[in-house]
Formats: sequence, C-alpha cells, structure tokens
Amino acid sequence: MQRRSLVSAALAAGLLFAAAGCADSDSNASSGAAASTLKIGFLASLSGTYQAVGTDLKSGFELYLATHDNKLGGHPIDLKIADEGDGAPTAVPAATKLIKDDKVVAMTGIVGGGSVAAVAPLLAEAKIPLIGSNGRPDLKDLSGVWTTSFMSTDAGQAIAQYIKDKVNGPVYAIGPDYQGGYDQVGGFTTEFTKIGGQLVNGKATWTPFPTTTNFLPYFSQIKQSNAKAVYTFYAGKAAIDFVKQYAQSDAKDIPLYAAGFLTEGSVLQAQGPAAQNILNVCNYSPDLDNEENRKFVAAWRQKHPDATPTEYAMASYDAAAVLDRAIAAAGANPTPESINAAVAKLGQISSPRGSWQFGPKTHSPIQKWYLRQVRNDGRALANVMVQDLATVGA
Repeated sequence: MQRRSLVSAALAAGLLFAAAGCADSDSNASSGAAASTLKIGFLASLSGTYQAVGTDLKSGFELYLATHDNKLGGHPIDLKIADEGDGAPTAVPAATKLIKDDKVVAMTGIVGGGSVAAVAPLLAEAKIPLIGSNGRPDLKDLSGVWTTSFMSTDAGQAIAQYIKDKVNGPVYAIGPDYQGGYDQVGGFTTEFTKIGGQLVNGKATWTPFPTTTNFLPYFSQIKQSNAKAVYTFYAGKAAIDFVKQYAQSDAKDIPLYAAGFLTEGSVLQAQGPAAQNILNVCNYSPDLDNEENRKFVAAWRQKHPDATPTEYAMASYDAAAVLDRAIAAAGANPTPESINAAVAKLGQISSPRGSWQFGPKTHSPIQKWYLRQVRNDGRALANVMVQDLATVGA
C-alpha cells in the first residue's frame, strides 16, 4: 500500500470551474458552430448496500449539469446512467454496456474500490478516461484514471496524529472485510503505528461483508481489550447498524473515531442520537466558509430542501466541474483521448471543499482534511466542523 505524503500548507486559490466552460461555450457561439452532444457514462450503486452513496453521487453530478444548462465545456450532455450494484460482478457488465453500446467519451461515479479495480482495465483498453468520484485503491495503470474524492487510505492517515495526541493508551481498529475497508482502516493503522501509536488488537479486526449485521460480539471484545479508543470505517447500512449497536453496547463509553463516511448523509439521520459526539475525519463539511461552498450548498438546498449536501455529492459535483473544464480545453470535437489529456493539465481547482489539485503520482486530490463532530445544529444532528487536520496528497 503506497504511503502518501502529508503537507502542512494549504493550497493556493485556483480558477473557478465555470469560467473555462463558459468561455468555451461563448467561443462556440461566436463561431457559429453547433456544439455536438457528448455521451458521458455515470456508473454508481443505485441499488444494494451502498445505494444511498450512489444516489448522492448521481445527485451531485446532476446538480452541476442543472446549474450549467446541461452542458459541459459548451457541449450538450447525454448522461448515460448504469447501476454498479454491490461490486465488481454487477459493475463490470454495466460498464461494458456504457463502453460498447452507449459509446461514452468519459465515465464518472463508481462507489466501490473493488469496482474501480475491475472496471479500470476495460476503460484503459477502450482509451476512455475515468473521472471517479469516490474512494479508490492503488492501481498500476493511472494513465486514464482520475479521482475527485480521495485515495481510500487518506482519511485514516489524516487523523492518525490527532488520535495519537488525544488518546492516552492503545486503540482498537475495526472495519469491513473488503478492499475499501482494508484501505480505509489500513490508512489509519499504518500511519498510527508508524508514529508510535499502539493497536490493542495488534492489527485491525475485520468483520465479514456484507453479511455482518450483529456487531455486539465485536463490541464485547473491544470492551474486554481495555482499549482507550476505537477507530473504524463503515458506510451505508453497515454504518447504521454499527453506530446504533455501539451506543447500546458495553463499549459505548469508549471514544469512537471514524472515517467521515460512518456518519455521512442519510445514514446520520437513521442513526439518530446514537451518533452523538462521534469524531470523524472528512475532506468536506457543509459549513465550510468559502464562496464555492456557499454557491454549492445554496443550489443543493434549492433542489433538495430536506437534505444536507454530502462529501459524495460534492465530489461528484467536482467531477462534473473537472469534465466541464477539460472538455472546454479539448478542442471543437472532443475525444476521449483529448479529454484525458486536458484533465492532466488542469492545475488548481476551486471547490466547495477548498482549493485542490490532482497529485501527479496518484491522480487524486492533494487536499485538506477536516475533523468533524456529530452535534445538534439547530434541530438536526450534523457533522459540524471542528478544525483542520492535515493536507494529504501525492
């Protein structure tokens, strides 16, 4: 597992997403040329365990299109949507259809790291770029793979020093038994032990996925271990079960730290008071005070008045913005190859999370990570920003 560098300085402010797209659109209009319609493939879990995550990815991408006249880089967009399901076995045939039948010029979305690993070779063979918008494992061939969210090891790496400084004693690490779980929890355990932290269980404990719905036996083990804190990653329905059962278990008084996805989005509402005070790490918080976030949150709440924007929606919104700028720079007749080449040259990107850029080694963001705490924000529970943690990227 590749270790990523920690950088203390914040990234410089970048160009606004919309500027390049609008400029290109104006150029097409002034030249009198009718911009061709482009097919973009969107693949995400619209059913199964991570349906809520996939739905947020879809909503974020569609929000950007809705606020940009359904165009990217001046070209009308025909968004082809496919269901990733619960992983590679369903993701691969869905992606194959997007590539061979729909003939998309780029693909975005994808919830699971295992799905990314399985789909990436198909896209590489077809020379179609992937602008992924959720966590991703290390891949050998990154020539056409870009990620607007994070490497799956980033969150744990970003919070490791904070937990080491705050917790007086050993930590118990636990997560789901699949690639995303290995990476998410492994990012923490690798960094934590490297800086002198102690794992009370020696190495992370893995729970069978997706079959584990009763976590109480694990919580009994945690209580008996004399751990001073717990670090975990779960998402979707598993996150709901984990948090609600933790609050009712013998381990409930042991501080719980997590990757932000444990309490992100609709799962927090389902968890209710059981999630109160959980400290988590994420690359986005809806209460970040910057111009891009204010615009994003306002647009989101106009379209989704009963929901708070999530990291998933933000990263997918950014994926659309990346494609907007790249397509605008790819010439009058964008091809998959010219779009991919343009992504590589984008540089600084302004975003609701704060300014970021693609790292040259990983093709994923060099970005800030934030500590959040589940608290009452008005009448509702929310992930409230506490402080900056670290900037991670390579």
